[in-house]
Amino acid sequence: MKNPLNKRIPRELKGEAGKYIVLFLFITMMISLVSGFLVANSSMMYTYDESFEKYNIEDGNFELFSKAEKSLLSEIEKSNVTLFENFYKEETTKEVDSTLRIFKNRTDVDKICIMDGEMPAKDNEIAVDRMYADNNKLSVGDKLTAGGKEYTISGLVAFSDYSALFSSPTDMMFDATKFSVAVVTDSEFEKISDTNLHFSYSWKYDNSPKDNTKAKEMSEDFVKELAEKSTIAGNAVTNYIPQYSNQAIHFTGDDMGGDKSIFVAFLYIVIVIIAFIIAITTSNTISKEANVIGTLRATGYSKGELIRHYLATPVLVMLIAAIVGNVLGYTILKQHMANLYYGSYSLTTYVTRFNGEAFVLTTVIPLILMFLINLFVLVRKMSLSPLKFIRRDLARHQRKKAFKLNTKIPIQKRFRIRIIFQNIPNYITLFIGIFFANFILLFGMVFTPMLDNYKDDIIENMICKYQYVLKGQAETQTENAEKYCAGSLKIAEQGYLPGETATVYGISDNGKFLDIDFKDNEVVISTAYAEKYGVNAGDEITLGEEYGDKEYTFTVSDTYYYPSAVAIFMPQKYFNSTFDNDKDYFNGYFSDNEITDIDQKLIATTITEDDMTKTTRQLEVSMGSMMYMVDAFSVVMFMLMIFLLSKIIIEKNSQSISMTKILGYSNSEINSLYINSTTLVVVLSVIITIPICNLVMKYLMQRIMSAYSGWIPYDAPLSTLGIIAVMGICAYTVVAFLLMKKIKRVHLGEALKNAE
Repeated sequence: MKNPLNKRIPRELKGEAGKYIVLFLFITMMISLVSGFLVANSSMMYTYDESFEKYNIEDGNFELFSKAEKSLLSEIEKSNVTLFENFYKEETTKEVDSTLRIFKNRTDVDKICIMDGEMPAKDNEIAVDRMYADNNKLSVGDKLTAGGKEYTISGLVAFSDYSALFSSPTDMMFDATKFSVAVVTDSEFEKISDTNLHFSYSWKYDNSPKDNTKAKEMSEDFVKELAEKSTIAGNAVTNYIPQYSNQAIHFTGDDMGGDKSIFVAFLYIVIVIIAFIIAITTSNTISKEANVIGTLRATGYSKGELIRHYLATPVLVMLIAAIVGNVLGYTILKQHMANLYYGSYSLTTYVTRFNGEAFVLTTVIPLILMFLINLFVLVRKMSLSPLKFIRRDLARHQRKKAFKLNTKIPIQKRFRIRIIFQNIPNYITLFIGIFFANFILLFGMVFTPMLDNYKDDIIENMICKYQYVLKGQAETQTENAEKYCAGSLKIAEQGYLPGETATVYGISDNGKFLDIDFKDNEVVISTAYAEKYGVNAGDEITLGEEYGDKEYTFTVSDTYYYPSAVAIFMPQKYFNSTFDNDKDYFNGYFSDNEITDIDQKLIATTITEDDMTKTTRQLEVSMGSMMYMVDAFSVVMFMLMIFLLSKIIIEKNSQSISMTKILGYSNSEINSLYINSTTLVVVLSVIITIPICNLVMKYLMQRIMSAYSGWIPYDAPLSTLGIIAVMGICAYTVVAFLLMKKIKRVHLGEALKNAE
């Protein structure tokens, strides 16, 4: 015989249509977003992992000061490696403000994937990175002038060793707007000026390492042999990047791998909150139907049958929402999420790969969470005796007396306080929901002003307009140009980094660009260094050579406000004595004017405002559109939490509201009692949670930034926190209006129902 209670399920869905439609849409939206992301993420990760073998990605690369003789290359290859010439030239472009790193076509190592168009076949053709082209609104067939020569873009490509467009291994963030890799024909490459020619060589181990630990050991052995052999041959290693520490190769994979856990955790937090809301609504329904439940229990219905009945509706809604969400995720949103990755990274062509894990993570586990949370609440609720249900005596611990309130408090205020105390569980859930919604909203809203402030801070505190690093010493007649020394040392391992590099500056005495008071044999560190690594004045820091095993220990005398980089400052004399240079040695210039009288072949790097702000520029391009989606989601979630929980409070007190109407209270007076009580809790929750969210966000941002090169200080402007509070209160105003209509619909006869 079928259970007659099942006939109530359609009626319950119809009677609470508004609540279940909102929950259905919200859960569907969440699951579709996450399932679409997981399908795109797993497909992208498979393509990325496959690319190492498919495109024969290098095990590392190094750069020499000059082209290596064949004898040197043969000697280096005795270290169980195979070398590949991978020279490149850098040229600025005319149509857009950018720099192209131009290669020949690579057919043996670090192969190139054609995304659109064709590889260059003529000397006047060039293929550029696909994401760079998108960011600068370039397409196949457009003209692009590089190094004074006009080229036709023949194709859009993805370099397998540049999935993230880092121009330098020390950069904090890649730049796909003002930097790109490009490929031309071999004959055209030879025609381009050698002014900015880099003698780069890629290597592959004869026996590839099994993991990063082994790769690190092999890299440390190889760099020693490379430095020794190149020095003997009269050449110098000017750059060395093993694959495991090459951000241009691994940043994309690390970031995509981390995204998965964040999205899944986000889904589960939302599902748990929604499950608790549903559990509270179900508990409220049981309270309203206590007499009926007591009668059914007395006539023979078991606790299990009633628990299954009340579980059926939320689980059914969740199941349908999960199915619809997965269908939308696997079809429409999958491509949208893939486009988000293509908007951030220079990935090769991917093929969608469906997997069972996405279904388990977005459907099976959320269903289990929903089932267990509601089961726990129902088992606890149904453990009462049938008599208690009939008497509507559902409290487990009866207070002998009501909580005493001072009689001097006006009656309406005491009424509101009573309402708050009676609904403490609902308000606690409301507080948690508001905290989570505000946290997501803060994450979305703090991003842009934080980057803007950081960019302004960098520009205001630049050492000079033009910072030159030279390959060799050269004199200039440029007015006010100041000599300095520059080097780099590796900091002890931090987070996920194999060892971040700090820039070391040797500053001239009485310099015009940096106002620093040095103490004898002590150094000053940048604020970025101090904040990231927790170093204070008086501490000792130990750093090592980039391509060797020698270590240096310095005593920190002070910090200098320089947010742009993890840097160390010391007097030029101390720099030269520490690193065994001639006392007059220098390898750079600070200048507010462009230096034009030094041969470009002698200039290794020119650092300008564009170079200093590339991090913020790329983050705005990569993350800007996603932040709007995050903001919209958090506002919807905020309104959902408040509406559902406030609705429960109104329904729970419907009998009391009806009684107040019988006693002559107007709807506006009743609103002032019930709506104002919830308003007080909501406003206090918003005010309390925003500072807590700010502290949690600051901690999380510091932890996240510790895993990357460089440092962006967390900065949440008061104006942003104020906007979040205003948005929350405005969202609640809309909900309060809906609740007023709900109170208006409470009938006078409600007070006569369930009379004891």
